Amino acid sequence: MATKPEILIVGGGVAGLALATRLGDTLGRQGQARITLIDKSFSHVWKPMLHCFAAGTAQNENDRISFMAQASSRHFEFWPGEIVALDRANKRAILGPFRSAEGEVVLESRTVEYAALVLAIGSRANDFGTRGVAEHCLFIDNLVEANSFNEKFRMELLRAYAADKPLDIAIVGGGATGTQLAAELHKALDLVALHSFGAAPPQLKITLLEAGPRILPAFPEAVSTAAQRQLERIGVSVRTSAMVSGADAEGLSLKDGTRIPATLRVWAAGVKAPDVTSAFDGLSLSRSGQILVHPNLQSQDDEHIFAMGDCSFISEDPLPPTAQVARQQAHHLARHLPAWLRNGSAVPNCVFHNKGAIVALGNYNGWGTLPGGTVFGGGFLNGLTARLGHLMLYRQHQVELYGLFRGLMSILADRIDAFVRPSVRLD
Repeated sequence: MATKPEILIVGGGVAGLALATRLGDTLGRQGQARITLIDKSFSHVWKPMLHCFAAGTAQNENDRISFMAQASSRHFEFWPGEIVALDRANKRAILGPFRSAEGEVVLESRTVEYAALVLAIGSRANDFGTRGVAEHCLFIDNLVEANSFNEKFRMELLRAYAADKPLDIAIVGGGATGTQLAAELHKALDLVALHSFGAAPPQLKITLLEAGPRILPAFPEAVSTAAQRQLERIGVSVRTSAMVSGADAEGLSLKDGTRIPATLRVWAAGVKAPDVTSAFDGLSLSRSGQILVHPNLQSQDDEHIFAMGDCSFISEDPLPPTAQVARQQAHHLARHLPAWLRNGSAVPNCVFHNKGAIVALGNYNGWGTLPGGTVFGGGFLNGLTARLGHLMLYRQHQVELYGLFRGLMSILADRIDAFVRPSVRLD
């Protein structure tokens, strides 16, 4: 009996899980290929929600999708692990040892063969080699880091309550992640106050630092201005043209000599591929470590390797590192990889269709932009339209992965859960 060709997908983010689900429903269900997803975590979260996990305003299990459960219901396989190298000559991916939370080796280093390898390992914030950042700043690039930040945030909040003193937090990066995190932390404190038995909550002093001339540079200037005003209205200190030159255990130093004291320091600036791409057996990379691909998402160096989402770079037409781009690229490969696998049909170029963007500042306000530059949200009912739009994007993601019935049931479960659990993580 002929061995089924192996499609190996590394990375279970927006792009990776969408692709595994769609290929599982076609090639996997029909027994035409073995679809395997590799990720270092056991569950998926929608990356645009990571700031909510970091603040503790998202904690419901329904907001995480179990890779194992998804695999069993959608006809693909899942294995926990982290890619550390490639052997392109023999079409093998090398996975490092998988360890428990206590550091015990559960799975030894392994190799996985593939007929097609799809890399969807996402991106990380880029510290640009700034002194002290790696040692003294926190990152929220994945669920583990977001939960780690939330643990530290809750403990420092407890200290501030007990000592009756402010809690200083500095966030570097005025893009969507940093801006939304600043607002979400204030929302979290407002929610914590509901459970404080009358004790006044401590003052939360958040400083948002952006190296460029304005926050939210990917949005029209009108949105940047309105968002800054909203953040300042709720007590966030916004500093633009503020270049960080160093970090230590007590705060941040700026290039102009200014000192920003901060108990918690979050780095949410810049974008680069994970460092492991340099170990990918000579694949061509961009300056930020992203894998150089043709417009059809095929590696410039190896026809058996594809890359999509934040870890890929199309020289002819660079695309922003957004969930919208990753999702469309996953759908493109899901349509065309089966024919490529069966008879070598060329994968056509992937054409990105910009459908606009949305930024939501907690419950305070929100804005969206349409492809033509039209701005909506803000003002009326505190930007309810934009905030509902942001929520609907997440619900669409759930329905796409779960299917219509299970997706609707998950939404209903969320609403029921909201009645019986605290709206912010307290323990």
